[in-house]
Amino acid sequence: MPVVVRLDVALAQRKKRARELAAEIGLSETQLSLLRSGKVRGMRFDTLARLCAALDCKPGDLLDYEFDPADLQPRGEGEGDPP
Repeated sequence: MPVVVRLDVALAQRKKRARELAAEIGLSETQLSLLRSGKVRGMRFDTLARLCAALDCKPGDLLDYEFDPADLQPRGEGEGDPP
């Protein structure tokens, strides 16, 4: 997936530990670890808002996009979210 999570960069810039952030925003350390590694397919907007509030940043500071031509292709039956 071409959406890249830059949470580790934001944490390092703010000298904040993932454990502290997880407790502050009400996520388990496991959930935050999955976000940090990019092993999730989605994130709720309220989670993104809590991350931004705790890190004093904007969504674009945490997420990046790398173009992939496959993103422009129609999805097959049963793949991903509905259009």
